Amino acid sequence: MDKKRRKFRFGIITFLFSIIATILSILFVIQILAMGILPLHLSVPLSLIAITICLIIFVIANFIKKRGIIHFFCGFLALVLCVVFAVGNNYIYRTNTMLESVTNLTNKMTNTVSIITMNGSGIENLSDLNGLTVSSAESMDKDATDRCISDLNSEGVSVNLVDYENYQAALAALYNNEVNAMVLNEAYRGLLHENEEFTGFGNITTIIHKTVYYTERENTIETSKDAVNVVSEPFTILISGNDSYGSLNETSRSDVNMLVTVNPSTHKILLTSIPRDYYLKMACSASSTDCPEGSYDKLTHSGLYGVDSTEKTIEEAFGIDINYYVRVNFSSLVNLVDALGGIDVEVEPGLEVDTFYANGTEGVHAGTNHLDGERALAFARERYAYADGDVQRNKNQQQVLMRMFEKIASPSMIVNFGNFVDALGGAFETNMSSEDMLSLIRYEFTFFPDWTFEQCSVEGYQDTMYSTVLGDYSSVTIGNMQSMDIAKQKIQAVINGESADSITTVVDENVYTPYLDDSVASDTPTYTEDPNQYYDVPVTEDYYDSSYDTQIDSYEDPYAGTYDTTNGNEDIYYDQSSEYQSW
Repeated sequence: MDKKRRKFRFGIITFLFSIIATILSILFVIQILAMGILPLHLSVPLSLIAITICLIIFVIANFIKKRGIIHFFCGFLALVLCVVFAVGNNYIYRTNTMLESVTNLTNKMTNTVSIITMNGSGIENLSDLNGLTVSSAESMDKDATDRCISDLNSEGVSVNLVDYENYQAALAALYNNEVNAMVLNEAYRGLLHENEEFTGFGNITTIIHKTVYYTERENTIETSKDAVNVVSEPFTILISGNDSYGSLNETSRSDVNMLVTVNPSTHKILLTSIPRDYYLKMACSASSTDCPEGSYDKLTHSGLYGVDSTEKTIEEAFGIDINYYVRVNFSSLVNLVDALGGIDVEVEPGLEVDTFYANGTEGVHAGTNHLDGERALAFARERYAYADGDVQRNKNQQQVLMRMFEKIASPSMIVNFGNFVDALGGAFETNMSSEDMLSLIRYEFTFFPDWTFEQCSVEGYQDTMYSTVLGDYSSVTIGNMQSMDIAKQKIQAVINGESADSITTVVDENVYTPYLDDSVASDTPTYTEDPNQYYDVPVTEDYYDSSYDTQIDSYEDPYAGTYDTTNGNEDIYYDQSSEYQSW
């Protein structure tokens, strides 16, 4: 009796498992077909096989006279299929949720403005601030300042606002006890930390109030101006890396600027890195507020006005079209690398780093290094440890991206898939539609292309120039015109189905970008054999000789007058439109 009862109970369990497995298999098929994550020639056979197996088990387990071993085998197989289809359904659901989260743009960016005071000032809340003086940089950041003061007034707090020309001056006033507090747009906090005078100012100040408001973003998926068929047409993506942790909705500087040009027909991917401090003319999106349109500044500062401004600035500077953007931040990279189980990078002899300056983590040795998320981030950010600074940092960033791509395409991804999908959900935002991303996934599963990576970095030299955003002079990277033109040619070569390496022009390090008013500069840069004649300016005669040791005392620009050049044999400085500029 007990034996029969056990068989009966086992039969009930097997019956239930077979029913559950069949239902889960049907749900799996529905999700696969509805999501379109696999090409039809794979999804249809896979669906038929899955349902057929479940039905066979169901029939054998419940309608065919069975012996003990068959009974046990069917029950065990039904249990395994329940687990497999349950996991599969969960993965598909999480993948679909991830795609929706990274493409569901709200068209809003979060802006945070703080009231900060010096530690020990005795001002601990807004009521303590009533009637006191507060510094601001209203002239350069009026919208943020006005919103903050309006917020204070709504709380019944009235302050005496003292306007300074920039945030550095406003913070200096707080340091010198000229004011009791300061209005600070948090997007500019990183800029202040760059100033040696204020390094670590966050440790000696306290935030007593925050004003949070939202601004519109221009680009959405529906209005992406240059959308293409991503499985048949070449396209370029801007990877914009914000120098912040936490939410991607926060405005911040664009610390990483990399163009990824993909040709799905030739299976070539070109990575083009642009230094964060590249000195370019700012191009603002229509939704940007207080953006200094047309002024020259570091590329990294364009991120303060949204990824749309960064994208437009690069497009106009290089004369290229960017089809999509992907926006990430520090947290994104850390979480993604950890979800992949880390990455392996190669370090050449002479490029060892004991401790990364960026975040104080363990450095790298010559050879192969396995990096977790924090060390991968530090490796991608490090520049002070290298003699060529930004150049090596760009190479490191490209290597991190390539190693991540290789890890995603490796068999180990099966084990880490769940963690990786979860990490992706909050890791980036993009204006590429979920349909386009699914098309790329289907393309990968259909052809399993052998992608070839090519690399390019634009070059320049360090100088000190006026930063409109800072309202002060700052260290910048002056762009090499020929390097920028070569980068454009390489991108076009990949788009045309050729290799970027087919562009073999050697960069002349003396061909620098001229910073001139539009009425003076011509549309097409002129490269000359004489490395000293790299100025794109209409002149009445050659104003440098080939010896590089002498120059004439003056030259006449028919558009802007005569300039004295006797103050040096290499640089010409002049004042135009009340703004310091140089070659």
